[in-house]
Amino acid sequence: MKKFLLVDDHVVVRSGIKLLLLEIFKPAEIYEAACGEDVLEKLKEHVFDLIILDIQMPKTDTIGLMETIHQKYPDAKVLMFSMSAEKIYAKRFLKAGAKGFVSKEAPLEEIIKAVNQILNNRRYISDSLADFLADESVSAKTDNPFNRLSAREFEIATMLLSGGTISSISKQINIKVSTVGTHKTRLFEKLNVNNLLELKEMATNYNL
Repeated sequence: MKKFLLVDDHVVVRSGIKLLLLEIFKPAEIYEAACGEDVLEKLKEHVFDLIILDIQMPKTDTIGLMETIHQKYPDAKVLMFSMSAEKIYAKRFLKAGAKGFVSKEAPLEEIIKAVNQILNNRRYISDSLADFLADESVSAKTDNPFNRLSAREFEIATMLLSGGTISSISKQINIKVSTVGTHKTRLFEKLNVNNLLELKEMATNYNL
């Protein structure tokens, strides 16, 4: 019997994936979590065949969570499942230990393919992402300035782009307001932008 952990702060999303998994894998045990803290608690109690993990969740540093899972549970198989742009996010999560990345907008057939490949000890990335990574490797592209950011700086940049304030980001990822401010200053310097408007314009230019 396969055992899955679905991690998403939206009940509707979890319900949809749960129904899909139960349709394909009969019988199956499906567990659910809505934030990083829930995930780590579940991992103390169970060994899962697959963890399906969303990127953007309240009170969760998802890159940090992925790295923690990989370090503490190196055999855990994690499939990232997100609305976020795979060309921007996938590489970071694959490097952190994820086994695959699939878009929430992908056809059901692709989601099923991703799940099956990872369960069979293979990695999964979409054809379009594979082409992008191959092109990047061949041409050694370093022109995307967002690649200069650390994982934490990148996370804060995406939160700022989503309308987050320094205080709200501080609460969401549970770090001091002053620390968020320091990261914001550093990422602005690395990206050579002076304000949020310029950050948004750069993000638009690089399809963030």
